[in-house]
Amino acid sequence: MIESKLRITDDGSHTMFSHAANESYHSSFGAIQESAHIFIAAGIDAININENDDINILEVGTGTGLNALLTYLWAAKHNHNVSYTGFEPNLITQKDVSLINYPELLPVSKKIFVAIHNTNQKPVSLSEYYTVLVKNEKIENATLKPSHYNVIFFDAFSPGAQPELWTADIFLKLYNALKKGGVLTTYSSKGTVKRALKQVGFSIEKIPGPPGKREFLRAWKI
Repeated sequence: MIESKLRITDDGSHTMFSHAANESYHSSFGAIQESAHIFIAAGIDAININENDDINILEVGTGTGLNALLTYLWAAKHNHNVSYTGFEPNLITQKDVSLINYPELLPVSKKIFVAIHNTNQKPVSLSEYYTVLVKNEKIENATLKPSHYNVIFFDAFSPGAQPELWTADIFLKLYNALKKGGVLTTYSSKGTVKRALKQVGFSIEKIPGPPGKREFLRAWKI
């Protein structure tokens, strides 16, 4: 478990500061605002999906659980079946989970947010439409189903903090796990990241970012 210092961002929502990575988990301009823009609007909302199709989502870096919680709300709003799998080798503490203010701001039941952080390596159904699984392991060590996921949230710490994750080898693994027409979204727009994504076959586009960020990358498996 990792205990990190909670901080308030400009939209009133919490982020955390990781002393191990020497970085915050989210933008200081607004944690909820950033995640909704980059991972929900540019991720789930961007894919073509049939009414009766399940949506499978993979996240690299569950972190505070914000993207998983926003995905739960998306599934409830759209009455659409969503299965979320996150990889997080450094789980945050239960104390921090209890203090984070996302449930109050969104709003959503605190029990749902707590449950996201307590799947104990097994899929947990949190509603008629939403199943969540958080794996306490590194994506480098994971075996992923080929052509299984519709959307990948790539939300690791920055390339400077976790260079081992922003590589062609990791992106190839994720590319193979995506369905055709699937999308990977990430807050980074670094040239090295763009080149690594293109190297393994992704089609790249730069998208205007949320407040405080000029642009970010979205990568398609065409």
